[in-house]
This record gives sequence, C-alpha cells and structure tokens, in this order.
Amino acid sequence: MNTESAYVVTSELSHVLREAFLGAAGPWTYFTDNRRGGGMLAVIEGISAEEASVPAGPKGTTIAGHVNHVRSSLAGSMILMSHSNASRDRSGNWAVTKVSESEWSRLQQDLRVQFESALKAVQAKMDWDEDALNAALGAITHAAYHLGAIRQRLLAAGLLRS
Repeated sequence: MNTESAYVVTSELSHVLREAFLGAAGPWTYFTDNRRGGGMLAVIEGISAEEASVPAGPKGTTIAGHVNHVRSSLAGSMILMSHSNASRDRSGNWAVTKVSESEWSRLQQDLRVQFESALKAVQAKMDWDEDALNAALGAITHAAYHLGAIRQRLLAAGLLRS
C-alpha cells in the first residue's frame, strides 16, 4: 500500500472508531445518531451502576457485561492489529454482571483508556496489510454492534430517547 492510501485508510478508520466511542464529529455520521452523546462513552456515562447491572435477553447479560466485553475485545483486536498473538477466547470477558457505583465508574474509565489507546494505535499505523485491516475493522464494527445493543436495552427500559 502506498503512503497516500495508507494515510486515507488510517484517517477513515480513526474517524469511525471515534464515532463509535465519542459520537458524530460533524454534520453527518457513518452509523450513530447525528446528535451530541451518540457514542458509547456518552451513552454509558448517563446510566447508574444499578441500571448497568440489570440482566436482559436470553442469556441475562448486562450493560456492564457489554462494556467489559467491548473493552476486552478492543484490547485483543489491537494486539492482533500489531501482529502479536492474542487469545481468541473471549468468554471470560462476559464475567462482569453486577457492578457497584465505584466498579461501574472504573469500568467506564477502563473502556475510555482502552479506546484512547486503540485510537493512538490506529492513528500511528501506516503499514496496513490484510490482517491488520481486518483486526481494525472488526474492532470498530464490534463496538458499533454493542453500542446498538446497549442503546436498544436503554430504549426498552425507557432510559434513552430515540
């Protein structure tokens, strides 16, 4: 991949990664609502630990579980993006269910730190190959999926306006 193409790939991946976690940056979006607070970090910031701990769905997962899963998976994807070996077993990252206010605050902070680390890794990458690109795209689409799942839970509970 030439330098110009690598720059475009890096720029666009950075843009959509930011949108997943921070929301829309301008007058249009790729997949979030075009309003303030549409990214995962803002959405989860507005809910309590008690709300994040309510089980739902067939397996009784919680929003706290989704957040921990996204944090862990994002870390794993960044390891794969750098061509290091990473475990594909992500079953343990669903172990978080019920959280206290301090645990919820820490989990949100851990997700923010992992997002910032991932954004720096994507922005610094200029040697994209198929494996690295797949890892980055997978991380972004995975985060977007879980953002949608969290928003649907909040909408169903009357905790988020559509």
